[in-house]
Amino acid sequence: MVRVTSRPDETVAGERPATGASPAPDAAGLGRARATGFLVPSMVLIVLFLVVPAAWTIYLGVTNYRLTGLAAAHPEFVGLHNYTTVLGDERFLSSLLLTLQFVLGSAVIGQAGLGFAIAFALRNRRNAVRRVVEAFVLLAWILPSSVVAFLWIALLDRDGGTLNALLGTPGTAWLLDHPMLSIIVFNTWRGAAFSMMLYAAALENVPQSHLETARLAGASTWQQLRDVVFPVIRGHVLTNLLLISLWTFNDFTPFLITAGGPEQRTEILPVYVYKVALSGGELGFGAAISFIMLLINLVIALIYLRMLGRRKERP
Repeated sequence: MVRVTSRPDETVAGERPATGASPAPDAAGLGRARATGFLVPSMVLIVLFLVVPAAWTIYLGVTNYRLTGLAAAHPEFVGLHNYTTVLGDERFLSSLLLTLQFVLGSAVIGQAGLGFAIAFALRNRRNAVRRVVEAFVLLAWILPSSVVAFLWIALLDRDGGTLNALLGTPGTAWLLDHPMLSIIVFNTWRGAAFSMMLYAAALENVPQSHLETARLAGASTWQQLRDVVFPVIRGHVLTNLLLISLWTFNDFTPFLITAGGPEQRTEILPVYVYKVALSGGELGFGAAISFIMLLINLVIALIYLRMLGRRKERP
């Protein structure tokens, strides 16, 4: 009589393989209690510094809360009044338009473009040259914002500014005549380091043999970028654009240079919120603006994530 047995690596349907030990409750083998213990500190920090401020902002946005006066001691519920007022406020709409210009100029075009140009130019350079250039670019990123703002005010000064001395244009008031261009160039110079580092890592994934083949076939630099480089690093480009767009949209640093002036020509939304909520004392109105900014950030993020999703769906 022949006895049929299954191999050790086969299992009978509906039965758990006999391994001699019960499977671990999680991949690390910590157990649910210890795993939860590791998560608790981070969850507490997230609640304290993200969830609670967000909930407090939403609450303030539906009240007439102020820094001083009776509304500070006894705020009243006003419903959606702050939001309807904001959406009908020409100053808010002007600030939103200026913010979109600032994001497009300094993040999408400026930081992304300059960061990629530096990374692509240094990809085949010797380590010494590459390290020196990267160090100078990173220096602009790690310096405190107040120090960077002081340096740029000195650079763009009308009377003794360095830029006027270099260009031979004494008396040109860059911060008065070209305020938006000034803060766009300033933020581009200040933030290009992040894009440079991300693109430098992404370019390591581009096969050099493909570039060499395209070069031997007579492809120009633009054709190499379009047909070889960008298809490989497209995901990195979209990720970079998502991050720097959100950071730039909420950037308050231009206030240190122009304070929103002259004549509100550089009053981007973070500066507008500061003036309304802190300088003007209208915390409820400022909270409503902040929540609208949050929704705009969400829309921007969803657009980029949708573009990333379409890339992954392609074969």
